[in-house]
Amino acid sequence: MEKIMDNRYYDFIINNALIPTYNTGDNITPLTDVNSLVHILREQMDACDLGRSPYHMFPALFTLESTLSYDTPDLFTTEASSNVTTSGRGVIVGVVDTGVDYRHSAFMHNDNTTRIISIWDQTLVDSVPPRGFTFGAEYTKELINFALISDDPLSLVPTVDTIGHGTAIASIIAGRRDDTYNFSGVSPEADLIVVKLKEAKDNLKEIFFVPENALCYQESDIMLGIRYMVGVANRLNRPIVICLALGSSQGGHDGRGPSGAYLDYLVQLPKTGVVISAGNEGNNQRHYFNNTVTAPFYHNFQLVVGRNDREFMVEIWPYILSNLYIEITTPTFETSQIINASVESCQRITFQTISGEVWVNNILFEEETGDQLILVRFRNIPPGTWYFRVGSNRGEPFSFHCWLPSGNLISNETYFLNANPDTTITADGDSSHPLTVTAYNQQNGEILLESGRGYTRLGLVKPDVGAPGYRIPCAIPEGRYGTITGTGAAAAHTTGVAATVMEWAYSLGNYTAVTGNQVNRLIIREADREENQTYPNNIWGYGKLDPINIFKRLSSQ
Repeated sequence: MEKIMDNRYYDFIINNALIPTYNTGDNITPLTDVNSLVHILREQMDACDLGRSPYHMFPALFTLESTLSYDTPDLFTTEASSNVTTSGRGVIVGVVDTGVDYRHSAFMHNDNTTRIISIWDQTLVDSVPPRGFTFGAEYTKELINFALISDDPLSLVPTVDTIGHGTAIASIIAGRRDDTYNFSGVSPEADLIVVKLKEAKDNLKEIFFVPENALCYQESDIMLGIRYMVGVANRLNRPIVICLALGSSQGGHDGRGPSGAYLDYLVQLPKTGVVISAGNEGNNQRHYFNNTVTAPFYHNFQLVVGRNDREFMVEIWPYILSNLYIEITTPTFETSQIINASVESCQRITFQTISGEVWVNNILFEEETGDQLILVRFRNIPPGTWYFRVGSNRGEPFSFHCWLPSGNLISNETYFLNANPDTTITADGDSSHPLTVTAYNQQNGEILLESGRGYTRLGLVKPDVGAPGYRIPCAIPEGRYGTITGTGAAAAHTTGVAATVMEWAYSLGNYTAVTGNQVNRLIIREADREENQTYPNNIWGYGKLDPINIFKRLSSQ
């Protein structure tokens, strides 16, 4: 078994300058020009492996950012606009997600041949992986077409989308028109490259105290999927727009993680677009913020733990110059010792009056950001209200953000009291140059309350624009149609619009040096802004996506 699939090996993200330090001949997987994965054997794994190895080396866990429904779609046209003559022809859209039902008519031409250039299924073993990769299976257009005319397509191309999320996202971007279901993708003549992500390794879930049955994906696999899609597009000399409808609440919410930095680099290259969902953490009470400016220089806050959340983690990110300690008090009012910051911190705390255990990493210098990080991990603890005291060791003002995990990694029964809905944009929506999209209800024009809010922890304006994201018609596996809601759906809708702009610029020869960032700036400039709003703001960014305005601007050039 390849080490990247083997749960006995940790996958650590390292800078490529460190490859000579770790390389044993077969334990390095290239990620980007900056980063690689090193696979490290651990026969005995425990919670303090995070501490012995730095936090930033562990890939973050990402979750899906839309909710699929199998009900009948409402009458809603997802095409860019009836006034827009471009439809994505000549452009590739890249979807890295849960896979795709390639047998669905939404992804076929009128002659029933496929519009999918290739699929990389990372989950399959003992198959032929893509060139330059070591795991999974690649299925090309030719093989997919051969499968589609056979009596048993899955015997030839055995990749399926059991979740349905990837199929839905791909169809919103580029699904073929089907008048029977009042359906069309935004760019129905674009071609597709699809990556089906393998689920995160169990050892990564264990180190971050994520339930074993929780559906999530690891950052490094997403990066590999994006590298694959960009590589295929480059070999074909075609423009590509990538949609990332997944997100993570891990990290400093500042866009400085490996995948965020990679996407930020790509979108500034010619003919490469990147659109990312803003996340659905706005109203989940999973973010807490404090700014203590007067003595005594400590702050108390509370976390309600639900009955079903047996293991999870909390990340506390103080701003630079802080040196904070933490105390934890159980629902039975038993208090831990003070835990001060250190360079390689990992402490296991047990209590006399309750079962379960708590692990605390109070990291003085988190290597990727240079900031302090307090990571608190809970396992088998009782429900109830837990109390935290965070204070300055220097007796000076301080401020910090605190986040719970995203998506399905925790239930809504666990939440902060006096939570703050701001700064809830998930990674990689906090990256600088990719287009970050929030979601609104196109039936009434109101923001979806769950949509992530800006700004980033370092004050960068995010989200960039809002797009329709409520009960968006979509294809779902087995030839059916349904609806999908969330910022992932909004990002897919916007990706389709970006693909039509990319067609105008590159495929039609109007501006062949176009970068994804330039497409994004045009979308931002031409967004619809209401007179009674101040822009940019942390809810809408620069306004609502407006394809008509965009193409009026382009047609005037």
